[in-house]
Amino acid sequence: MKSIYSKELKQFFSSPIAYISMGLFLLLSSLFLWIIEGNYYLPTYRFADLTPFFSLAPWILIFVIAAISMKSFADEFKSGTIENLLTKPLDFKAIIIGKFLAVWTIAKWMLIPTFIYVYSLQSLSLDGQIDFLNLLSAYFGLIMLMGTFSAIGIFSSSLTDSQIVAFLTGMFLMFLFYYGLEGIGSFNLLGNLDLFFQKLSLDFHYQNFIKGLIKLSDVVYMLGIIVLFISLTFYSLQKRIK
Repeated sequence: MKSIYSKELKQFFSSPIAYISMGLFLLLSSLFLWIIEGNYYLPTYRFADLTPFFSLAPWILIFVIAAISMKSFADEFKSGTIENLLTKPLDFKAIIIGKFLAVWTIAKWMLIPTFIYVYSLQSLSLDGQIDFLNLLSAYFGLIMLMGTFSAIGIFSSSLTDSQIVAFLTGMFLMFLFYYGLEGIGSFNLLGNLDLFFQKLSLDFHYQNFIKGLIKLSDVVYMLGIIVLFISLTFYSLQKRIK
């Protein structure tokens, strides 16, 4: 698993998509937070609150993580290297987990430069005080959300030989699980099932982290989504290789 993990990281940073994806995340988040006046514009907030960033980040990550993960297996099938990969003395599940962890790691690295937002906001705010426990909860929630998106992206890449199809499929599934299910429940057309669909959405659980609430149920749910899509990736690859 370690060899696959290291290989994926090296390959990622040897391609321009690595720097384009990471740069795009920082560029878009900075534009919406500091330049474009709107719902996420931080200078309008009188207090040191990074909630706009944590509300904005998932929407950018849907695009960015889909781009990061799209070649994970699609490229292996297209180039024919999947057969060479499977002949190595590696457990099939270890290959999947290694690729998943690589995507998740890359996604987490994108958060490091965002710490400058914390410093800037603390310097510019009137009170200059940040609730760091709340901030840690929000960052933890965002990291968990990145994990679920990474698992969905890996699964999407396992379905096809085309990186573009994997990218679009990944974006669709990430949107569906993040907000789509909650959107279905918000129409109030399904009676008692409305709340059920809302609770199935990742956004429903992610919002608790932004509020500073780390609930075991939210952590378990996100871990469950990760396990679900890693398992689906395993069965998808098994079916394609046979």
